[in-house]
Amino acid sequence: MTTRPLSVVAICCGLGLTLLAIDVLGQIQTGGTRRTSASQIAKPKSSLPTNPLPGKLPAPGLEGGTGWLNTSDEITLAELRGKIVLLDFWTYCCINCMHILPDLAYLEKKFPNELVVIGVHSAKFYNERDTENVRRAILRYEIKHPVVNDSALTLWNKYGIDTWPTLILIDPEGKVCLALRGEGNRKNLDLAISRLITYHKAKGTLDPTPFHFNLESGKKAPRTPLRFPGKVLADQATNRLFISDSNHNRIVIADLDGKVLDIVGAGVIGRKDGSFAEAQFDHPQGLDLQGDLLYVADTENHSIRTIDLAAKQVKTIAGTGKQAALRSTGGVPASTALSSPWDLKKVGNKLFIAMAGPHQIWVMENNSIRPYAGSGKEDVLNGTLKAAAFAQPSGITTDGKFLYVVDSEGSAIRKVPLESSGRVSTIVGTSDLPDGRCLFMYDDIDGIGNQARLQHPIGITSHNGMLYVADSYNHKIKVIDLEKKSLKTFLGTGKPGVKDDIAEFSEPAGLSIAGEKLYVADTNNHAIRVIDLKSGKVAALDLKDLAPPQPPAIDSDVPGIKVKELPPQIVESDDHLEFRVTLAIPEGFKLNPAQDPIYRIVAAGEQTLVAPENLNQGEELPPAENALSIKVPLASRQGSGKFKLNLSYTICSQNSKGGVCQLKTASWLIPITVKDAAEQKALELQVD
Repeated sequence: MTTRPLSVVAICCGLGLTLLAIDVLGQIQTGGTRRTSASQIAKPKSSLPTNPLPGKLPAPGLEGGTGWLNTSDEITLAELRGKIVLLDFWTYCCINCMHILPDLAYLEKKFPNELVVIGVHSAKFYNERDTENVRRAILRYEIKHPVVNDSALTLWNKYGIDTWPTLILIDPEGKVCLALRGEGNRKNLDLAISRLITYHKAKGTLDPTPFHFNLESGKKAPRTPLRFPGKVLADQATNRLFISDSNHNRIVIADLDGKVLDIVGAGVIGRKDGSFAEAQFDHPQGLDLQGDLLYVADTENHSIRTIDLAAKQVKTIAGTGKQAALRSTGGVPASTALSSPWDLKKVGNKLFIAMAGPHQIWVMENNSIRPYAGSGKEDVLNGTLKAAAFAQPSGITTDGKFLYVVDSEGSAIRKVPLESSGRVSTIVGTSDLPDGRCLFMYDDIDGIGNQARLQHPIGITSHNGMLYVADSYNHKIKVIDLEKKSLKTFLGTGKPGVKDDIAEFSEPAGLSIAGEKLYVADTNNHAIRVIDLKSGKVAALDLKDLAPPQPPAIDSDVPGIKVKELPPQIVESDDHLEFRVTLAIPEGFKLNPAQDPIYRIVAAGEQTLVAPENLNQGEELPPAENALSIKVPLASRQGSGKFKLNLSYTICSQNSKGGVCQLKTASWLIPITVKDAAEQKALELQVD
């Protein structure tokens, strides 16, 4: 959890907003100094319901953002009246903000018709203010709710926020009724929302109409062989390259020239041990190789996994699969909960782990796993192993004498002794400033020691007395001379891009060296880039024959919608089968201009009328007025078959720009016979 110092940004100034911050933020706070348990939320009486969370002030409007994402247009609180609204104030660098995303997904699934979550992205770093960068973060984190880019901190100040993350709950009447700081609030929110639903349903102020938003993930984009690769490991001795294909939830093994040798993982989110084909990961990151054993930081499974390259088996060696709720003192690896292990490095019989969640360096040895360095406070403080503080360590390497750690949130490079008697120091970036100010001392400045500046670096590797650093938010590769403690730009213009001649990168995150080549996980470009260390030339690695994982099979049924079974239909023979569908659009509504209707036709049993390749999966089709004409080529002009047609489309209020819409769905099961002569030439269907 990160709190912005008062001197860095003004908290609320107006009288009403000051009261909002005091009255609301004082109710329940987790992760800070004030805390109220879930049982202290007022319970509605059984006879005459009372408001369990009475709001005291109207919620400030959502106007003031510089862009809306995961929706067609801006959203107003007036459009959301009748819904319970949860505002998530976050910034995409923040590990605590990442930790609450599963909680939000859980609540959205549990309360699909009553709750609307809005992400308010109030940036910490310069790079995070750009709407396109926020869009990429939404795709990388697979967020399924609307997000407003609060790049000027307008909404942050309106609501009197001072901490990432902060959650604000707004009742169906538009009043703020609860605020929660930090992570670990799923139970509090679940209870609060459940009781608000009970009360406002009884009062008649709850609107259960389902809403629909046009997600970034639903927009057409090429499927790339890699998807947001996080880390990379090059091994000169065996001529192998290991890639954390993070958003494909797998590890790719290739030779150093890009020929794919093997793929580890089924390509779906899970936590399953076993063979390469059946194993499952959840957004893996850091890698380290020891003989035939590849260690993997399986970040969102909060686990450490090993890949036996000889036996082709995956095994979990640490972590329970659940995030540690509190900072832990460690224990037996298999039964100790971890929190976002991001990178790892084995030195002798010790496996050192950059544990981003609790802001610590951990060590595993002799069937024990425990904190090694860091008090758990999020800061950049030097000192003994126990007294020192880190800020979201996300990369780790060694020169055999020391560990070198990338402190992402502190934009600093730390030096950690391999022996417990040593002290932690800072090589580049600021440290030991009061009030957590180190967390905000970032920039793009080459220089010496504490005069140099990085912006959320995340990857690091050691080579010949130098440290190469992926300065992620500056879109650069930088190099540190360990003897001089000097930092200078090696490659990159400072702007995101994918050029080779004048080298550009987009939030690079992983680095590894083999021979005289530096391999870069160029995360937002979904690519591995190769740099010749002597010439500085850059080229994309051609991963020969690598394809993205096959998408999971699509259920042929429309969830929650009853299939309408029609009597047998006889249609005149032609070269295609035509369905004409009239859409149901209530008065005062219009088709969503930003999203065409989507249909899917599948065969319900054996048939020879339509070739399998002509049975569509998720096709979009622009309507003509309020009707669709769906044409499917016939493989045979005679015969019978049974087909299911599923259809979904969105409608928006005539007063809406398309930000808040409703989803309409329909499904028909139709037995069809094609003959040379028949009364109907097309099947006429009507959405009820």
